[in-house]
Amino acid sequence: MVDQTIATHTPLARPYRLILAASTRLLAVERLLIMGFMYLLTALILLNVATRYARVPIYWIDESAVYSVVWLTFIGASAMTRLRLDFAVSMLTERLSERGAMIAKVLSTLAVIIFGLALMTMCWLWMDPVGLARAGFDAREFAGQTFNFLYTERTQTLGWPTWSLYLIMPIFAVSMTIHGLANLIEDLELAPKASHPSFVLSAVDGVN
Repeated sequence: MVDQTIATHTPLARPYRLILAASTRLLAVERLLIMGFMYLLTALILLNVATRYARVPIYWIDESAVYSVVWLTFIGASAMTRLRLDFAVSMLTERLSERGAMIAKVLSTLAVIIFGLALMTMCWLWMDPVGLARAGFDAREFAGQTFNFLYTERTQTLGWPTWSLYLIMPIFAVSMTIHGLANLIEDLELAPKASHPSFVLSAVDGVN
């Protein structure tokens, strides 16, 4: 009977392992990116202070710092999803039974996944890669056909194409969805909860 149960669940174990492994590797990359952007942001701020004090300000530093914060925020939010460091109101779940609290947690995780999928859909419609390909990857032609000027706009001081900076949104949507699926697998007790020793704050109480 035990062998039968194991055989029944074995085919389902592989997809779970793949999702959990993808989430773990993604989290490791996000950790490196978070550290990198924090160092970059600190360097930009110090350079900005030094150049302004010397009365030779570099005009593109402010914009660089702003976009660094934007990328840092989205990457950090994705990592926080997997680490369950997002804030939660526990006034209701504390009064529920153990099963009720589990159901509430599953519903909360499902909401995260649905939001991630909705954001992916929005980014697909907004960036419209199919339409861009039909226009021969000509940004001006694409803008003339769709009135979507995403691929023709550039940042004010850096002169970078804005679409390259906006890529953080679909990246965030995909990564948050993967982390949400990994959390859902753990919430349904289909796999043991993973520990993340690289992130000290993942063991803090009082968060979701």
